[in-house]
Amino acid sequence: MNPRTPWIAALCAVLCITTAALARDAAPAQARGGFDLARDAARAWSEDATLTYVENDEPLTGDGAAPRWGYLFYSKALDASRVYSVREGRIVVAENLDIKFEAPPVADPWIDSGAALTAAEQDAGRTFRRDHAGTLTTMLLMRGALESNDPDETTWMLVYASPSAPSLFVVVDAASGKVRRTWRG
Repeated sequence: MNPRTPWIAALCAVLCITTAALARDAAPAQARGGFDLARDAARAWSEDATLTYVENDEPLTGDGAAPRWGYLFYSKALDASRVYSVREGRIVVAENLDIKFEAPPVADPWIDSGAALTAAEQDAGRTFRRDHAGTLTTMLLMRGALESNDPDETTWMLVYASPSAPSLFVVVDAASGKVRRTWRG
């Protein structure tokens, strides 16, 4: 027997275990799951940093969770925006945006992604998924851009896609959890 054989076998075993651990799927979390970490990092970047946008950075689960969420902050003092992407309790991306994205801050408190999904699913989302083999692809939270009746309102927008029908958009009030409007497009 070659004296290197046990060493090579042990090295291969370690590499296989390490590769499997790195390749495993991250545990999905609700949007608020990474918010505190992102907020603390943003305040270290700029004391006046305010949250302006949240979006899933990886595919969503059936309960409104995702393995990774992105949080965008704006600093008036720096006149700059910075994004943080959080996965499994760690910041995996932290970078300034090259474009100007001055948006109003998200109002707090805001309902978590699971509660927003529950509201969207009560009628429009569930019906769309059933009738069109639809899937929820995107959830985003922001203020001022999605609700024309009250442009100052913080809302979640949920986007459902289908291979056979135009997408469904559902806007949910992030304070009350009520569906504000839906449309197809």
